[in-house]
Amino acid sequence: MSESTLSTPGTAERGGIIKTAAISALAGNLLLAILKIGFGISSGSLAVLGDGIDSSVDVLIAMMSLVVSVVISRPADAGHPWGHGRAETVATAVLSFILFFAGAQLILNAILSFLSGITREVPAKEALYITLVSIAGKLVLAWTQYLFSKKAASAMLRANAKNMAADVIISLGVLGGLGLSMFFDRGAIDSVAAILVGCWVIKSAIGIFIEANSELMDGGSGAGSYRAIFDAAHSVSGAGRPHRARMRRIAGFWDIDMDIEVDPKLTVYEAHRIASQVERAIKERVEGVYDIMIHVEPAGNTENEGFGLCEDEIDNEK
Repeated sequence: MSESTLSTPGTAERGGIIKTAAISALAGNLLLAILKIGFGISSGSLAVLGDGIDSSVDVLIAMMSLVVSVVISRPADAGHPWGHGRAETVATAVLSFILFFAGAQLILNAILSFLSGITREVPAKEALYITLVSIAGKLVLAWTQYLFSKKAASAMLRANAKNMAADVIISLGVLGGLGLSMFFDRGAIDSVAAILVGCWVIKSAIGIFIEANSELMDGGSGAGSYRAIFDAAHSVSGAGRPHRARMRRIAGFWDIDMDIEVDPKLTVYEAHRIASQVERAIKERVEGVYDIMIHVEPAGNTENEGFGLCEDEIDNEK
């Protein structure tokens, strides 16, 4: 028994929100990338140049988000009966790889500058000014992406907001490195700052990948989420022994399967009514439900069931 919610936000409306977020991120990051790369080269700051490269990666991410907004807006079809929401999760995983390699390349370039033996010049003061502009710009972008992510319940936009918040930390590190480099008149400090920036980028990439991978592997639900759907089933008269529960995320929304037992003497209509009541009870307790499948079994059923969780397994996790 299933009651689909494909018409709720998560299809065309979510795609529109993600598209708007992507366009704003694209415009903002493109401007910052041009400014930072230009000033990084002219001022001789490897850290500012690396920060600009990071912003150029954000431009690629925004372009990818635009593509995803089109894909996830497509309705379910024969080839994709659950819709196209997982495209967002795949894009989030790709985003993490892009960030990882950008950070690794920045670290490699900074290390090579040390090994070259060439004395680095102290960056010009213009590098300080553009870094301050970068911090202000990234704060605005991070906040707007966070607001869009809440409105669209989008893991990809949430990851992008985290990335831009991390960019603020990166720019603060660049600012500190530039200040120390100028204060001590040592250009090598700028290279050290670039290495630290690269390490932070890699850390952010790993965190984003872990979150995306959990969704791709249908994990990360947590005992609290399962307890909520078991409690929902117990709140419905006639719904017995909820078990074989499975929860997974599809682009930030829940896809839920669960078995319940009913009196075997009930009519199909009465059993269907109980299952519908369980669905409604779950939606009252769990936010952002994509689809629910409640399977009805006669009480005392002894079929061998190899998938899903029962209440005892959830209780044992506490």
